Amino acid sequence: MNIEQFISEAVRRSVEALYGAAEGEQLQIQKTRREFEGDYTLVVFPLLRRSRKSPEATATEIGEHITANEPAFKSFNVVKGFLNLSLDASFWGDRFAEIVAQADFGTAPATGRTIMIEYSSPNTNKPLHLGHIRNNLLGYSVAQILAANGHTVIKANLVNDRGIHICKSMLAWKLYGNGETPASSGMKGDHLVGKYYVEFDKHYKAQIKELVAAGESEDEAKRNAPIMLEAQEMLRRWEAKDPEVYALWETMNGWVYEGFDVTYKALGVDFDKVYYESQTYLLGKSLVEEGLKKGVFYRRDDNSVWIDLTGDGLDEKLLLRGDGTSVYMTQDLGTAFRRFEDNRLDDMIYVVGNEQNYHFQVLKLVLKKLGYAAWSDHITHLSYGMVELPEGKMKSREGTVVDADDLIADMVKTAREMSAELGKLDGCTEEEAEAVSTMVGLGALKYFILKVDPKKTMLFDPRESIDFNGNTGPFIQYTHARIRSILRKADEAGIDYTSASDAAMLPEEIELVKMLTDYPATVKSAGENFAPSIIGAYVYELAKQFNGYYHDHSILREEDEAVRRLRLQLAAQVARVIRSGMKLLGIDVPERM
Repeated sequence: MNIEQFISEAVRRSVEALYGAAEGEQLQIQKTRREFEGDYTLVVFPLLRRSRKSPEATATEIGEHITANEPAFKSFNVVKGFLNLSLDASFWGDRFAEIVAQADFGTAPATGRTIMIEYSSPNTNKPLHLGHIRNNLLGYSVAQILAANGHTVIKANLVNDRGIHICKSMLAWKLYGNGETPASSGMKGDHLVGKYYVEFDKHYKAQIKELVAAGESEDEAKRNAPIMLEAQEMLRRWEAKDPEVYALWETMNGWVYEGFDVTYKALGVDFDKVYYESQTYLLGKSLVEEGLKKGVFYRRDDNSVWIDLTGDGLDEKLLLRGDGTSVYMTQDLGTAFRRFEDNRLDDMIYVVGNEQNYHFQVLKLVLKKLGYAAWSDHITHLSYGMVELPEGKMKSREGTVVDADDLIADMVKTAREMSAELGKLDGCTEEEAEAVSTMVGLGALKYFILKVDPKKTMLFDPRESIDFNGNTGPFIQYTHARIRSILRKADEAGIDYTSASDAAMLPEEIELVKMLTDYPATVKSAGENFAPSIIGAYVYELAKQFNGYYHDHSILREEDEAVRRLRLQLAAQVARVIRSGMKLLGIDVPERM
């Protein structure tokens, strides 16, 4: 049952019985605020012109009528112009029975819409770092949430496998690598390539310093540094498919992909489609040529191609360099074209940091000017804030990033130490202890990152995230494990709690049922707002509410068989919804801890 719709229809019947029908009238009904008694609140002010009475008198009249004529409503109270309505315990008992019977509770029926969501989008010149972790976790979770809302979701990864940054790593390896490979060094391939990206920057800075000392300005030195000129030449040779450069590119990218796959598996994220910029930039170039013919773009004297967006409140944007090489915008045009053509998408969501807000403004506008408004109007940039550390921002060129692999390993190690200290691994085999530690460490990392609104810059504190108390992943995971332990003990004792119970529910039990009934609406809201944080907040509140209930009420030791059965059923449904909600965040929950 859609509770909001049920309430609205019941209230409408009473309002129309008292004051007559009103065409197109929208009743203002909302959940009662926590500080007041009641379940749902009707705002009566818009009805005063029809009742011709004071707000209090109108609210009282409607309250008296609805409680007398609608069996689901047991009482009401009036606070100024607000009518607070309380539903009968049997109403919530019926809702609980519906939850128990609904195998796919929280999942919406198919909408027929196809949505592609792009996340990760790494460069093949360095390993994944903490910023990439937020991107991957956010993208994967939003994909899970959109699928739960009934959409067909395609999880996509666009690999930035070409460009000047890739050539920097390649050139540094060629100049200083002495044939080093992942096998010879014992390093993951992405780490090895990242090492030479840092190496390039070190030599580049040294050459700039020398040129400045010789009398050049800093800008001139940056342009004229021999190693940078050589990297630019390597990019031109790559785009010309020079066999030597291309073979090196394929080899080093292969190393990186093997490394990425290990990290993705550890993070628990995956993709349905992988696009490579090396395969889309030529399509982007053809779109630029199309734009030149249409007069959308123009060519400057140095042969570079631009679009003038000053009339739209933006600036002039480069689309092709003078030497014919492409830029990010060129590639993104080609990728967008291919995706919409190949997949017949209804929507395309890009999960990219907020430093690219302007880029996506331009992308949508350029597509519109090229005649692809049907696509551009269905592009969403899911912008998110950066992840910062107590020490400040991270810089890949300087090698000061928090490596994703190191962070995952540290989280699992810390989770094991803290779990052992608290006795949560007592009785576990070594294999079970490792599995639980991995689940808790990754759960802590994922929850800590996803509970924050995506738009906010966040400060990541690893130790704070692994806490079995408070708003953390481990607290929620432990609550699930606690409930599963109760249910196992019931099974071992031969207690059957599958049949319906006729026991009357306590107010605290009704509150838990109310919380459970909110789950489908929570999933819907999280999907509409692309916000896993909404799911995180809900699951935490549910876990917290259950822990309070469990503290005050015995379950297994309850002597009344019907009451015990009700409490076991309630615990089982709380565990089910916790597991379902955490799955939408990409987090596993343990059966025991």
